[in-house]
Amino acid sequence: MSHALYSIKKYLEFLRKSTHLPRVHTPFVYLFLTKCLYDQQAHPAYSKLKTYRKSVITDNKLIEITDFGAGSRVFKDDLRKISELGKNAGATYKRMRLLYRVTAYFKPRHVLELGTSVGLATAAFGLAETGKITSVEGCEKIANVAKEKLLALKIPLLTLKNEQFSSFLDRKTEDFYDLVYFDGNHSQEATLHYFNALLPTVTSDTVLIFDDIYWSKGMTAAWEIIKEHPQVQLSIDCFWLGFVFFRKEEKKQHFKIRL
Repeated sequence: MSHALYSIKKYLEFLRKSTHLPRVHTPFVYLFLTKCLYDQQAHPAYSKLKTYRKSVITDNKLIEITDFGAGSRVFKDDLRKISELGKNAGATYKRMRLLYRVTAYFKPRHVLELGTSVGLATAAFGLAETGKITSVEGCEKIANVAKEKLLALKIPLLTLKNEQFSSFLDRKTEDFYDLVYFDGNHSQEATLHYFNALLPTVTSDTVLIFDDIYWSKGMTAAWEIIKEHPQVQLSIDCFWLGFVFFRKEEKKQHFKIRL
């Protein structure tokens, strides 16, 4: 079964099992759903996100990329338009708004993004202006595009690194991250490696966000292993994104939430 057919099958299953607002007795989850995920306010930053995304998806320059991940469903060669990367490999405008709200809600002091791509999610994290942002991109040509595009937003405390994820994570540092966004190598082995590499740094307040948890059987298997890990107390499956929390004061629970 192809990745695309697998995702469609899993989405139909998700629709049967998920709800918009389940009966939750955990104030933390209830407030996260009602004050953040379902927030309908028109935040001023949204217009900047839309402008940034337009600057990407209307840029038809060609670049030759190096794919260090699990490959692409869309692209068949390494010569790609920046506009196509934005439309097919970057965050949608809806997801950019969601990531902005999540960042503004939790106010992380340090965000780590694994997979800058052309900077669409990076812009969402940055415009929340809650603290430092470190974004890592393996492909030099794509990293250069993101660096050039993001200059227009003048995001404070943003560090862009052109480095493969494994070498970045395996290099021991004193850095701790309050929010981590995994959007790079969509394979089971790599995702679990990144998760395990970051476990020593997590606290009760750390938020992990996994992109495309139903991209393939391997990604779904990784998600199932992660959410059952003894240190994970809460998980929220929104199909395209999976949220993981380590709040020791909560009993272990898993939710499937339709956005």
